[in-house]
Amino acid sequence: MEGLYHQTNKQVHEVQSYMGRLETSDKESVHLVENEIQARIDKVFSNLERLEILSSKEPPNKRQNAKLRVDQLKYDVQHLQTALRNFQHRRYIREQQERQREELLARTFTTNDSDTTIPIDETLQFNESLQNAHRGMDDLIGSGTNILQGLRDQRVTLKGTQKKILDVANTLGLSNTVMRLIEKRAFQDKYLMIGGMIVTCIWRRECKGRA
Repeated sequence: MEGLYHQTNKQVHEVQSYMGRLETSDKESVHLVENEIQARIDKVFSNLERLEILSSKEPPNKRQNAKLRVDQLKYDVQHLQTALRNFQHRRYIREQQERQREELLARTFTTNDSDTTIPIDETLQFNESLQNAHRGMDDLIGSGTNILQGLRDQRVTLKGTQKKILDVANTLGLSNTVMRLIEKRAFQDKYLMIGGMIVTCIWRRECKGRA
């Protein structure tokens, strides 16, 4: 068991050394380095299976220590396996982003002549989108202005309606209590209208700020 243990421990250190080559490898050779590391990791796992069997056959006074040593090797190689997979995942994401960027730069559209292709000007597309956004903001601001004007008109209408109600009430000789209720309701409506106007003004200012 001792010979296999030292051999496996040496292999773990070799894998650690190979891991350092991943960051310095170019695109053409990084796959070869990954494959080499994975092959060495697989070999270590194979040796660990044998070591687990051998450690269980050790004398009782040595068995616990033998299992601890094997478990430590297993922990080390599992950590290396995880590190390799993380590197491969990052490489895959990086390569995917590079492909998408190249496809975006090389994207073309076809004119009426099927044999003619013209590269898309990304700057023109961006400017067009920006102009559309500004037009949308102008429409929103226009709508807000119309709403505000409508609220002002309603306020004038309410004032006129209130005066007519008071005139009618005086003509009919309604009690002071009824008159006070009418005035209280008109007072509340006035503040609701003012609140609506304030909210509309704030919304309009926010729209201008974003534009």
